[in-house]
Amino acid sequence: MAFQQSNLAWYTDREMDIRPELDLNSETPLYRQLGGYLQRLIESGDLLPGDRLPPTRELAGQLGLNRTTVSAAYELLEAGGLIKGSVGRGSFVCGVPEREAGGLNWSRTLTSSQTTSTGSVRPGVIDFSASRPSEKLFPVDEFRACCDEVLHSDRLRSLLQLGSPGGYEPLRNYLLQRSGVACPTDDILITNGCQQAVDLLRRALVRPGTKVAIEDPVYPGLRNLFVEAGAELIGIPVTHEGMDLYSLRQALEAGAKVVVLTPSFQNPTGALMLPAARKMIVGMARGAGAVVIENDIYSELSYFGGDAPRLKSLDPSVILLGSFSKIAFPGMRCGWIIAPKPVIARVTELKQLADLHTDQLSQAFLLRFAESGRLETHQAKMIAAGKERLRAVEQASGKYLTDCRFTVPNGGMNLWINLPEGLDSGALRGLAQQAGVDYLPGRYFSVSRPLDSGLRLSFAGLEPAEIRRGIEILGAVIQEAKGTREDLSRPTLAMV
Repeated sequence: MAFQQSNLAWYTDREMDIRPELDLNSETPLYRQLGGYLQRLIESGDLLPGDRLPPTRELAGQLGLNRTTVSAAYELLEAGGLIKGSVGRGSFVCGVPEREAGGLNWSRTLTSSQTTSTGSVRPGVIDFSASRPSEKLFPVDEFRACCDEVLHSDRLRSLLQLGSPGGYEPLRNYLLQRSGVACPTDDILITNGCQQAVDLLRRALVRPGTKVAIEDPVYPGLRNLFVEAGAELIGIPVTHEGMDLYSLRQALEAGAKVVVLTPSFQNPTGALMLPAARKMIVGMARGAGAVVIENDIYSELSYFGGDAPRLKSLDPSVILLGSFSKIAFPGMRCGWIIAPKPVIARVTELKQLADLHTDQLSQAFLLRFAESGRLETHQAKMIAAGKERLRAVEQASGKYLTDCRFTVPNGGMNLWINLPEGLDSGALRGLAQQAGVDYLPGRYFSVSRPLDSGLRLSFAGLEPAEIRRGIEILGAVIQEAKGTREDLSRPTLAMV
């Protein structure tokens, strides 16, 4: 059942018997154990919708735990939609979904989900959790002019008709030429964003049990698609210079047949792969007979130049993914795949099965925006704004995150931070939110190794002043956690 803010008036203060059995020797951190215990109380009906949970400080004292442990457990429950926090009033039980009137138990009927909720952001919080451009930079008037030009053109009637499953032909031709790396043996498919592009490719290339090498950490939307396909994922560690080549070689020797990577300003680390490493990767993949999928959605956000060549320019068999989402308008949902013609033929078939074709009208708007020169002007403004935001990130991180490890990227939208030893970014997040700042913990990006100390700060959507203030708040939260000597990855029971 959905929990509405207006329902806060009917909360109950029932006597609660919260007595979890926590195992100090378990591999599962205490905050996860406590969160699981409270979830079972909600699902069993021992905690009812509208019940107010004890304040974090009170429950911590009752159980002999650090307050950060309780806060992190509540954050997990809120991310799962089981409780709802209200500033100044506490945390309230939302309950669990009820059966529909027909009596079906949908939780048993539907296939299981591999997706992990990132939780909701509370009003007034400086939000570093979303990797997206600032809508304040959108050239609304210029784009409106482009739309008017298309709407008053002779092509409007045909644009409103069913179109080709491959996408709007003039845009396809424009993008092939603009890429600078397409070969005569290549073709292109327009997709509903880069996410659909990856989904179509995994349907075309991956069967259950196929070994797929992906970056670790990696954007969870990409990872989850291959998990849903039943692939055997091999996580390749990422440093500030990209994929670890030795680990990739081992994965290829172990039978990996698909390699997916973001060489330029990788999400979530911001890593930029060196040219020599790019040449080695395409060479290793070619020798192993593996398909390389190059996610290239961030390369045009290079703030200080010096970007390396695309993998596609080094090997025509590489499959290249692109999108307008990072340099223009994420809401327009326009991505593309440039690949050898047999690949495009197959993914076009799959796309036609899913949605017949993408929206021609929006593609015509974007094409006009690009051909008119307005896209180039807007991109220049995005680069200038990105430089300003990156300077704010570098200055504030150097001043307030002195005990953390990080490498400031030269482009993109994200900064990866490793907390001081003993601190868990998942456990720390609840305290950070209470202090007025949010981020995504490393566990959301993990493939095959623990990333409990890591976190991602996405800075592109924030103003420089917000970035500086947010990092200052985060630094204070980290210092407080260190100062009280609380081990957030394995909190210890205090004396009662």
